[in-house]
Amino acid sequence: MQSAVVVLVFLLTYLTMAAGRLPWVQVDRTGIALLGVIALLGLGAVTIDDVAGNIDTATLVLLFALMMISAQFATSGLLDSCVNWLMGLRGGPAILLAATVAVCGAFSAVLANDILLFGMTPLLIAGVRRRGLDPRPFVLALAAATNAGSAATLIGSPQNIAIGQTGNLGFWTFIAACGVPAVLALAVVFGVLWYLWRDRMVTEEVLPADLPEVPFHPYDRVQTLKGVISVVVMLIFFTAGFPREIVALLIAAVLLTSRKVTSRTMIGSVDWPLLLLFACLFALTGALHDTGIPWSVISPLEEHGLMPDNLAMLTPLTLLMSNTIGNVPSVILMLQTWPDPPRGALYALALLSTLAGNLLLVGSLANLVVVERAASYGVRITFAEHARAGIPITLISMALAFIWLAYWGWLPVFSLGAE
Repeated sequence: MQSAVVVLVFLLTYLTMAAGRLPWVQVDRTGIALLGVIALLGLGAVTIDDVAGNIDTATLVLLFALMMISAQFATSGLLDSCVNWLMGLRGGPAILLAATVAVCGAFSAVLANDILLFGMTPLLIAGVRRRGLDPRPFVLALAAATNAGSAATLIGSPQNIAIGQTGNLGFWTFIAACGVPAVLALAVVFGVLWYLWRDRMVTEEVLPADLPEVPFHPYDRVQTLKGVISVVVMLIFFTAGFPREIVALLIAAVLLTSRKVTSRTMIGSVDWPLLLLFACLFALTGALHDTGIPWSVISPLEEHGLMPDNLAMLTPLTLLMSNTIGNVPSVILMLQTWPDPPRGALYALALLSTLAGNLLLVGSLANLVVVERAASYGVRITFAEHARAGIPITLISMALAFIWLAYWGWLPVFSLGAE
């Protein structure tokens, strides 16, 4: 009975997350996951100790520390300065769009995406409006380039962080496996968006009178330099093999002790709902794992060579799961229920699940953050509008990633058992 309760709550939670929200109430994916954990506790299916034991604390600590490091750049005015530089570029809309994709892609490879997107979205919208351009293609570029660029590194996205911690993957080996496809995906983002919007970039937009004021941070050279040094030191220690979560946490502690930025400001920049989502997903999938049911399902699949340890299985699976339950929940589910995945499959899972997030608006948290933030500044991106750009971007970039991974032998196209 206890196992049946766990399975029922797990299925209801993930099915509801696939819908995006609970009907008639304002409960998003984080709230849904939290309600699922509370239901397990209330029904006596798990205990508080069970929940705590299933949470991957090291991954949460690393994600928290990376958010703190990213907040250093947001409060230093670096994002404001970069947007001002973009708006000062000479040339037409094509140059500006290409530079936007490149800058956002580079930032997303080393900074926490939610903090980056929350800060850059209003700045970018205000900047392109001053140049008389339609903000919509640039908002779409910001979201798509963030997903594509974050696929390049172990710290680029929340799901990459979880995968890297689970598989103890090497930082530079990850870049070797995923870096080139991520750069190619950035080129695809620019190409698709320019093709779709090239004749509609200039606009005479009528702005609502009640738009909120765009937040501005004056550029602080010293604070920016502290952030850059922190990232460089962090990467050096990552390369040397020190525990990533401890290294990142120590660097975050140094940045927290600032004379100019209050600790409340730094801590307030952390995306606490995302950390809560991670904790709840670990608890839910861990409870399911403890029932032994996943192994009873996976075992016959493994015997018949139907595991996603090959590109032919993993590519459509990540595309489907990322755009139903989301790439973060789907990755945590696979990590908790897939016993001993090969290293090549982990690299491919990180790359493909991140790129798959561009397909639909609900595919990644980055898309939702950008669209909701843009809407508060009068820029509306519809589901269909996002899909019109997101579908070709995703299919082309995932095809290129498929070819790259297969050609260099990171993961076979078909499993050895199937051959």
